[in-house]
Amino acid sequence: MLGESLKLYISTLRNLRSRQVRYQVWYRLRAYIRKYRSFRYVLSLPRVGHPLSFKLFISKYTDLDSVTGHFSFLGTESAFLGWNDESFGKLWSYNLNYMDYLHQETISFEQAVCWIDKFVDEIEGNRNGLEPYPIALRGINWIKFLSKYHPYILAENKRKWDSSLYAQYQILLDNLEYHLLGNHLLEDAFSLLWAGLYFKDEPIYQKAKGLLLRELEEQLLPDGAHYEQSPMYHCILLDRLLDCYNVSVNNLRFIGQEGLNERLREKAGGMLGHLASVVYKDNTIPLLNDSAEGIAPSPTQLFVYAKRLDMDWEKLPMGACGYRKLMAGHWEAIVDVGDIRASYQPGHSHADTFNYELRIGGKPFVMDTGISTYEKTARRQYERGTAAHNTVVLGDKNSSEVWGGFRVGRRARVTLLKDSPNEVEAWHDGFGSLGRHLRKFTIDKDRFRIEDSVSTAVKAVSLIHLAPDVEIISCSRNEIVTSIAAIRVAGASSVEIVDDQVSFTYNRFHLSKTIRIHFVKRLSYTIG
Repeated sequence: MLGESLKLYISTLRNLRSRQVRYQVWYRLRAYIRKYRSFRYVLSLPRVGHPLSFKLFISKYTDLDSVTGHFSFLGTESAFLGWNDESFGKLWSYNLNYMDYLHQETISFEQAVCWIDKFVDEIEGNRNGLEPYPIALRGINWIKFLSKYHPYILAENKRKWDSSLYAQYQILLDNLEYHLLGNHLLEDAFSLLWAGLYFKDEPIYQKAKGLLLRELEEQLLPDGAHYEQSPMYHCILLDRLLDCYNVSVNNLRFIGQEGLNERLREKAGGMLGHLASVVYKDNTIPLLNDSAEGIAPSPTQLFVYAKRLDMDWEKLPMGACGYRKLMAGHWEAIVDVGDIRASYQPGHSHADTFNYELRIGGKPFVMDTGISTYEKTARRQYERGTAAHNTVVLGDKNSSEVWGGFRVGRRARVTLLKDSPNEVEAWHDGFGSLGRHLRKFTIDKDRFRIEDSVSTAVKAVSLIHLAPDVEIISCSRNEIVTSIAAIRVAGASSVEIVDDQVSFTYNRFHLSKTIRIHFVKRLSYTIG
């Protein structure tokens, strides 16, 4: 057992960047030293903020009930229980500390003022709120509020809030998320740009500029996709990028800022081009990897926002992201034939090689089971595992070693054999000695077809997770008839229907059916 655990850690750690390892060690060592020396951050530093101009940004979802005072995050509602309360998980506490609710349409100016005051007054004991990621997101929200409502904010309040905010940004600068990299470090950079402009702070601005230019180049793939391969996070980061372009182009406060603006515009155009390609015809995102509804701004909101900023873009063909869109007639499928990208930060990746979603006539038919939690539970492990996806499982193993909520050890490696608008074929080695899995996707105006081949005689299971509204009418070894389409099967040793559940968003479940097709070596099925 110890040997297997050691192998898992080694296969996980060997993919990390040296910078991640250095900062993981340094931040832990520094925390120990500071605890010994009773170190405390200064939580108020006098500094004058200068209101910013910007075009209308995207308003957030209603998180705070202005009548009851209850918060609703991730499908769970509660009264305020404290900034550090994790009764509903750490992510719920994080959302409370982001303070997106300052910009919801139903909150009054007076309520927003009370919540900012409450945060400042209770900041000393706010452990979660002073972590770098919440500081970064909350900082942008505060600056937006301070800028939008500056004529109505009392001078005393502005001094108090500015001093607190500037001190928070010093904490962020001291804890930039080099130990994680990925979207966390990019969010840090976005927020520092707002801080540099708001406080007219040249060092902060230059730090933000350097980080942004480097991380955008690193994290955005040639096809415009964010490299963590989550459509939800792509939308979140695109929204933040549009915000940064919005504020930077409307507040020229530093020499050479125009060059940064051009780069932000270029990268936003690429992200818009990818989003236009990956969305379904109704402009909704596929729920691939860590993706859920109701968290990020919708693609429609993002497209409207980009037009408001006078941006133009064109659809970009999917390539490096690993996804492919297959469309014909009333069939619309998205398939995953890519490796786990951001190999050093796969926290939002799943063991879902050769997974797919399928819509027929605009209606979901086959879908990803989604995500319901970020807590390190059996459900989180299942939702990241191969069996939760529309692909093949060999020997009850995962195609990539997902573990620990956000970690991945050994990874499947994909070899793409054919890549055309109507046919995609590839194989992967994720099951190791159990055998290689070859899958071929084909689409035409009358059908969607999948052919599977396994290189050994190990028992295999092909899973098809049906959307909640799909009903099973009849089932045999050769054909499954549903309320939307029939599935004709060749090569199955047996077929079973099991009760299941899918999640469109956090902490919410919908009953559904999953088809499990057992086979050895070869299988094909046609949906039509």
